[in-house]
Amino acid sequence: MTTDFNKRIAGLSLEKRKLLMQKLNKGKVLQTQIKPQNRDSSCFSLSFAQARLWFLNELEAESVTYNEFEAIEIVGLLRVDVLKQSLAEIVRRHEVLRTTFRVVDGRPVQEITCTSSVIPIVDLQALPEQEQSTVVQRLMVKEQSCPFDLTSGPLLRMTLLRLGEEKHLMLLTIHHIVWDRWSTGIFIQELSALYKAFSCGMPSPLPELSVQYADYAVWQQEWLSGEVLDTQLNYWKQQLADAPPLLELPTDRPRPSVQTFRGGAQQFQLNSDLTQKLKILSQQSEATLFMTLLAAFATLLFRYSGQKDIVMGSPIANRNYPEIEPLIGCFINSLVLRINIKENPSFLELLQQVRQVALDAYSHQDAPFEKLVEVLQPERNLSHHPLFQVMFILQNAPVGRMEMPDLTLTPLEVEDIAAKFDLSLSMMETQEGLQARWDYNSDLFDATTITRMAGYFQTLLESIVANPQQRISNLSLLKEAEQHQLLVEWNSTKTESPNEQCIHHLFEAQVERTPDAEAVVFADQKLTYQGLNSRANQLARYLQTLGVKPEVPVGVFVERSLEMAVGLLGVLKAGGAYIPYDPQLPKERLAYMLSDSQVPILLTQQKLVKELPDYQGRIVCLDTEWEAIATESQENLSSSVNPENLAYAIYTSGSTGQPKGVLITHQSLVHYALDIIKQFNLQQSDRFLQFAAIGFDVVVEEIFPTWLSGATVVLPESSEIISYADFLQLIEQQKLTVFELPTAYWNQWVYELSRLQKSPPACVRLVIIGGEKVSPERLADWQKFCIPLIHVYGLTETTVTSTLYHIAGGTEIQPVWSELPIGRPIANTQIYILDSNLQLTCVGVPGEVYIGGMGLGRGYLNRSDLTAERFIPNPFSNVTGERLYKTGDLARYLPCGNLQFLGRLDEQVKIRGFRIELGEIEAVLSQHPSVQQSIVLAREDVPGNKRLVAYIVPKKYPNNFHQTLRDNLKQKLPEYMVPSAFVLLDSLPLTPNGKVNRRALPAPDQTRLELAETYVAPRSEIEQTIATVWQEILQLKKVGIHDNFFNLGGHSLIATQIVSRLSDVFQVNIPLRSLFEFPTVAGLSIAVVQNQLKQGNIEDIGQFLVDIKDLSEDEIESMLTS
Repeated sequence: MTTDFNKRIAGLSLEKRKLLMQKLNKGKVLQTQIKPQNRDSSCFSLSFAQARLWFLNELEAESVTYNEFEAIEIVGLLRVDVLKQSLAEIVRRHEVLRTTFRVVDGRPVQEITCTSSVIPIVDLQALPEQEQSTVVQRLMVKEQSCPFDLTSGPLLRMTLLRLGEEKHLMLLTIHHIVWDRWSTGIFIQELSALYKAFSCGMPSPLPELSVQYADYAVWQQEWLSGEVLDTQLNYWKQQLADAPPLLELPTDRPRPSVQTFRGGAQQFQLNSDLTQKLKILSQQSEATLFMTLLAAFATLLFRYSGQKDIVMGSPIANRNYPEIEPLIGCFINSLVLRINIKENPSFLELLQQVRQVALDAYSHQDAPFEKLVEVLQPERNLSHHPLFQVMFILQNAPVGRMEMPDLTLTPLEVEDIAAKFDLSLSMMETQEGLQARWDYNSDLFDATTITRMAGYFQTLLESIVANPQQRISNLSLLKEAEQHQLLVEWNSTKTESPNEQCIHHLFEAQVERTPDAEAVVFADQKLTYQGLNSRANQLARYLQTLGVKPEVPVGVFVERSLEMAVGLLGVLKAGGAYIPYDPQLPKERLAYMLSDSQVPILLTQQKLVKELPDYQGRIVCLDTEWEAIATESQENLSSSVNPENLAYAIYTSGSTGQPKGVLITHQSLVHYALDIIKQFNLQQSDRFLQFAAIGFDVVVEEIFPTWLSGATVVLPESSEIISYADFLQLIEQQKLTVFELPTAYWNQWVYELSRLQKSPPACVRLVIIGGEKVSPERLADWQKFCIPLIHVYGLTETTVTSTLYHIAGGTEIQPVWSELPIGRPIANTQIYILDSNLQLTCVGVPGEVYIGGMGLGRGYLNRSDLTAERFIPNPFSNVTGERLYKTGDLARYLPCGNLQFLGRLDEQVKIRGFRIELGEIEAVLSQHPSVQQSIVLAREDVPGNKRLVAYIVPKKYPNNFHQTLRDNLKQKLPEYMVPSAFVLLDSLPLTPNGKVNRRALPAPDQTRLELAETYVAPRSEIEQTIATVWQEILQLKKVGIHDNFFNLGGHSLIATQIVSRLSDVFQVNIPLRSLFEFPTVAGLSIAVVQNQLKQGNIEDIGQFLVDIKDLSEDEIESMLTS
């Protein structure tokens, strides 16, 4: 029976619980716990909520973030004198509205004053309606944008706008330190009652208040201590242990290093039918509507962020005693609600968890949020709100219209210009159904992003009420039209192409069209299409005599040369599949690949035979054995090969440390090559550079589309990455029109062009890049050349390229933080962005890239397990056998339908609990004028000590380069994203394919890393003074000048004591922010001097510097000792 009663009571709404408490307390006398304080002194301690708001005000000087704003429409015959009398009485009744704040003995106190409020009247009734509306909006924004001075007050501003004879608008701006949302209702009710009485010549009908806010603040500080506080805090310590410090929602812009509060707001309405269904679901689940909506919001955040540990805040009125219910003041508390979604529960299961979390939080609601921050000491970071960054609110019905004789008061809905959190969702019941308001930080989110999010939330709620038993990962966020867009419209790439022909058949057709055109050029050697075809036919026939036929692999181990071109084509014509091996490979790696692939025949050159490891198959030297090969017929030959047969296999790096062979069929190659011809607009007149190493799949893109379009493949003589000057010379000599470069090489080449004020030769008409991050600065430089650029994305497993993004020559591209889009899928290719449960992610939400279509490879050579793991059945297709390739890449759809690459799933790192995208740090480093190139890694050279290490190729070496970089990053990134070490290199190591070789980056000098953390004693009197104050307040025996204040156990409240003490000692005002910006003794000492200079007599200081300029060391020493 007891258990049943507990369940029923727990499920009651807030209003029903109040009725129950009235029933239970009927006839009882409630003991008043809060007593009036002696008014001999006008100074009182702050409540916990006030203390935090005071601290934030000190941290954010001139901030309007915590300005509360109300607009009340007054319709009827207004007696202004009575209104002023009523407002004056409210200010008299509530001491908190006459309160200011100052520091006494290093601690803030609230002081009750006799300040009276002035109410200016602005007459706008003569203005035309439209102009009047514009002026009203401007005045409202101006009021919200004007900060308060907490030390002088008043903290309540009132302005009356006269809009007409019987229409006024009263603007109230109040600092949150003396006001909360509950206070708004009290204010309007008292104003209504007082106006009615005073307009009739009657005295105030309101009883005097038994206690004031200051009495509550003193009582709270006394009551909430010792065992009471420990009991409350012990719950929260356990509940929030190891909680993630940040909810990382996908944003439109990166998070600034210091939190901004510019905000926007949007509203939407749920219909009454959906609202009623949500209420019914709540009742059936023995939960409140708040709990159901909270669980739904947690589901949305989970689906958006991918995080399974969701922490958000929710306000609670915190007026648990009858004597404080009629008080104006800041009583509100923030509950931290942590929801675990690790086991992919059904919505009903999640709702039960949320219900318990909420009930437990209510039971421990007396612990002030400010105390939680102090005790839990989350990562100190100016870039975001501590403990939670997202707020959920279910409001009671708003204060409605107040009717009075000849007058009506109506509170208006006003948009905040400040956002206290990244995102807040406020919901409220109305007669039409639930109304929702989304407040968001506009420096993080675009308005269109929030509009989409609101739509997804509504769809989610509809999915929940339709099937609450469903797993939350399967609940739909997308309407049918949106699903159709992602599945069909943006994947509408079907194109007809030959289904019965192999790649060499198409080449032979091109030979018929352009037999005398140049097919391939190497140094001063060249082959026409006819010549290349004839040689390839001879080799193919020779290989067939050695047993080459469909599905037989043939190794190709050659340097760039005409033999390379003949070898690749000859293997295909023989019906076999070629496997290229780069001559630059380490012998051990080559041995593994030969052993794994078991090629029975290896094509090579005589000079390379000695480089081969032990190989038991047949070696064919294309140079020294050509005389025998040339005896074969030059005519086209037939084989039984078909489009389903293997065309080639290329080895790529594997996570196990051993490379894996990727198998690609003729069908995939043909479809791919034909579309690339269209995408690159290849013509017979083009000369396409073969830049990539033979073992890299880009060779396929450089050669086969070129040959199928009658253009010329140009082979550079060098097998090494050539210098930028030599590359420019090569373009000019060979009259290259098209080439594809690794992005890292392209970034540096464009930098060199810009530095030397050169342009690419006029023959260049198109450049293709891909594989790594495109530098926004280099992209802007490239635009000046007016040469089209194509940004490609793809994987070996999906036949080289799967998406492209075209940038027309001369298009203006504004440098932006985000990655250059990778565009849309090529022909006969589908791209899906899915979450970990293979559900479509919403537009703008990151997910893993899955690729389908004709470009998919067969799988991995000799790795059926890995093939099954990475090539999965296509859940969106009804065709048996259709598959998707699981790329491991992270991307998202942009609203325009283009894809944005975000990195590798396995490149995300966690440092001190924060998830970090290394590319974001690299982007900021690249903006530094002294940085030419940069790479950032997370290293753990010492077990358990994971650090961010930045590798820098500098343009120049300025003094204190490491510190300069660190200071620059601190200005633009959160502290946890600033690397611990900087390693300077002459150049970044590259792989044979021209990509950055991250494995070759050296470990930082460990002794230097440790040196930065060793104890260094104070070097000056200022440093010694600061260190002594830290030692006393932090109760430490020794503090070094490079020790971090927060690492020593300091927190925000102690910071205020530190700053107050130091301000007294040095007789200078030190802003609280200084300790956050300079959290070491050495750094803070500079801040002290800077503030002394700012607040000193500039002329005297200037003259003093002139006087001591030419003094000797002995003279200076003498002055110091005297």
